Amino acid sequence: MNSLQEHVNPVKKVNLLDFDRKGLAAFFVGLGEKPFRATQLMKWIYQEDVYDFDAMSNLSKSLRAYLNEHCEIATPEIAVEQVASDGTIKWAMQTHCGNRIESVFIPEDDRNTLCISSQIGCALACTFCSTAQQGFNRNLAASEIIGQLFVAQNRVGKENRITNVVFMGMGEPLLNFDNVVASVNLMMDDFAYGLSKRRVTISSSGVVPAIERLGSACDVSLAISLHAVRDELRDELVPINKKYPLNMLMDVCRENAKTAPRRFITFEYVMLDGINDTLEDARGLIKLLKTVPSKLNLIPFNPFPNSSYRCSSKETILKFKTLLNDAGIITTVRKTRGEDIDAACGQLVGQVADKSRRHLKLKNAA
Repeated sequence: MNSLQEHVNPVKKVNLLDFDRKGLAAFFVGLGEKPFRATQLMKWIYQEDVYDFDAMSNLSKSLRAYLNEHCEIATPEIAVEQVASDGTIKWAMQTHCGNRIESVFIPEDDRNTLCISSQIGCALACTFCSTAQQGFNRNLAASEIIGQLFVAQNRVGKENRITNVVFMGMGEPLLNFDNVVASVNLMMDDFAYGLSKRRVTISSSGVVPAIERLGSACDVSLAISLHAVRDELRDELVPINKKYPLNMLMDVCRENAKTAPRRFITFEYVMLDGINDTLEDARGLIKLLKTVPSKLNLIPFNPFPNSSYRCSSKETILKFKTLLNDAGIITTVRKTRGEDIDAACGQLVGQVADKSRRHLKLKNAA
C-alpha cells in the first residue's frame, strides 16, 4: 500500500477499491479514524451499492468531506460488449491509461463464472496464447482487478449473481502478486462479495517463488498451466519453464496441495495436434502427477490469427483422456465457450500499448 502522504496528494485521488479490508482499516487509522470505518465503507460500496460519500450516513460529516476531496471509487469502464451464441459475454474494459483489458462472463446452470485479467498484456510469451503475442504494458491495480467483478456484476444484475471467479484472463496473476491478493481478499470478504475460497481460482504458468508465498498470503484455489511433460517442450511452449523447470514446479505444487482449499491442484493442458498429444505424453502426465493430488483439465486449442498450432482431433483427445482416467487421474475436457466472439481460453487480446515491444522483436525475427 502507498503511504498516507501519497494518499493525500491533491492531484491524484485515492481509489478506495485499491484496498482490501486490512488495507482500508490502516488507511483510516492513518487519518486518525477507528479501524471499523473500513467495514462501514465496504458495506456501503459492496453491499448497498452506494458510491456517494455524502449518502454514507454513519460516517461523520468531516470524514465525508475528506473522502469527497481526496478519494474516489473508480472502476474500468465497458468500451465494447459482445454476446456469444451460447450466452457468454465478453467485455473490453477501458482503463485510465487508455489500454483495454478483457473479461468474460460464462453463465451455466449451476454457476456464473467471471474470467478476469490481472495485467495489461502478458510478458511470459507462451506460444499458444493470443494474449502473449500482444506484448506487455503494466500490472493492473487492485481497483482495476476487483473493478472487473464490480462492473460485471452490476452489468448482469443481481439475478445473475457471479458465483465463481477465475484469474485466467490476460496476464500472469502471480507476477502482480500484491494487487491480486488484495483483490482476492475483497472477493472472499463477507463485507464485500463473500465468495467461497473454493470458488476463486488463480491460474499461473508456474512462478515458483510466488506459489510458495501464496499459501500463507491467500487461501485460494490454484490452477497450473502445464501443457507439457518434458522440459525441452515446455521451455518452448511456456518459456518461464527455463527459469522454473518441471521438477521445481511439481515440488512447490505438492506442498501447496497440502493446504489448498480443495486439497488438490488443478492442472491445465492445452491439446496441440502433433505437439503434446501422444499416448506417450499421456503416460508422462501420469508419471508426473502421480505424487501430486490433482485434477486435470484438457483444453482444446482455440485458434487465433497467425498461429501455427492446430487443435488435436476429438478422437485423440478422447484417447488421451481415457488413458489418464483409467490411471486414476480425474480428467475432464473443458467445454469451449464464447469461441464465436474470441472469448475462449487463450483468445483474449484486449488493446495493449506494448512497453516490452515484443511484437516488434517477433516481426524482426521473422
